[in-house]
Amino acid sequence: MKPFRAPVSTFPFCRGLLCCAVALVVLRPTAALPEEPPAIQIASRDPAGHGLLCRSQGKTFLFVAGTPEQMGTAHGNLLGKKAKKLVEKVLYLVGGADSINSGVWFLDRMKEIEKRTLPHIPKRFLVECDALSRAAGVSCQEGRYANLFPERFHCSGVAVRGKASKDGRVLHARVLDYMRDIDLQGAAAVVVFMPEGRFNWMSLGYAGFVGTVTAMNEKGLAVGEMGGGGQGDWDGVPMTLLLRDIMERASTVDEALQMLRTAPRTCEYYYVFSDKSKNLAAVHSDAKQMTVMRPGQQHPRLPLVPEDTVLVSGPGRAEHLSRRLQESYGKIDVPAMIEIIKRPVSMKSNLHDAIFAPETLDMWFADAGKHSAACDEPYAHCNLDRLIRFYREATVSGVAAKARQ
Repeated sequence: MKPFRAPVSTFPFCRGLLCCAVALVVLRPTAALPEEPPAIQIASRDPAGHGLLCRSQGKTFLFVAGTPEQMGTAHGNLLGKKAKKLVEKVLYLVGGADSINSGVWFLDRMKEIEKRTLPHIPKRFLVECDALSRAAGVSCQEGRYANLFPERFHCSGVAVRGKASKDGRVLHARVLDYMRDIDLQGAAAVVVFMPEGRFNWMSLGYAGFVGTVTAMNEKGLAVGEMGGGGQGDWDGVPMTLLLRDIMERASTVDEALQMLRTAPRTCEYYYVFSDKSKNLAAVHSDAKQMTVMRPGQQHPRLPLVPEDTVLVSGPGRAEHLSRRLQESYGKIDVPAMIEIIKRPVSMKSNLHDAIFAPETLDMWFADAGKHSAACDEPYAHCNLDRLIRFYREATVSGVAAKARQ
């Protein structure tokens, strides 16, 4: 696919090889989804008492709580082997191929990114990342580089509400098409972060990754990110850590937009935000400008955007998205959305998919299989409020059991 180019003053489509599209149309019936999230089982506990590793529906759930040092150490203690393997793949497998293709040694480029972003990164994220690295048995430099990796390489989203959805509630879909072939999905985990003095939130993420590209917090604010261009604009807060900061400090879409607007930003990215008050926004931003599209707002670079809808889509797919939105208008529910984002809407590289319901704090999600796209895999279901309560109850019971020993 040839990258689409447009002036930064416009709101162009998400572009490049890693773009993806989300559309809304009922393709065929989906099996009934359980109304309640299935049970979760504890696999292991952090020795210091600041985390849990759990399993549910064949998925990994990691809980980390406390100070940055405590959360990072718990993360490394519980998922260290997977984190170490992921670091090796990102830095040496992908990095080696990039060095050959670009003619620039990958680690030298990552050193430049670290140097230019470092003055803008909140210290608490560096402390957590370094603690994670030490516990996982990798160097702090390797751990940092792996977390800055998205700044070197550059997916899609849509949210509906009111008249557009079947029952009026907000449904926010996010498709990540990204490097499925190197088995990033082997390190997939829903990570529930519970930092002291900040909002609790969950990320559909990966072992060893302290930032986020797909997340929702306890206040009912959700976000999905899509990469654009602008590589080289690294004098700002790395995108994944900026989104984490938003998850930990913003309660609403408007608060998130204000944080995004005032932060020093890096490369070009696209975002879809939603919240429990039914506020929606699509954003195009880079280091120099930020454009916000509200529900139903039209733009000359986009096809028709129906009322109560925001969207961003890759070149050649926006028209399909708009048409399908119109065809399914007023009928969109979770089973329909799951069918909607199957291929060819999702790409061969489809790594994970998520559907958020911010008003109830539910998330339905799928990860890629070893040889299959995420959209072809079964979905799991979780609820952030229940996960938080589960952790607190499990922590209390764990302390009590330890005291009895």
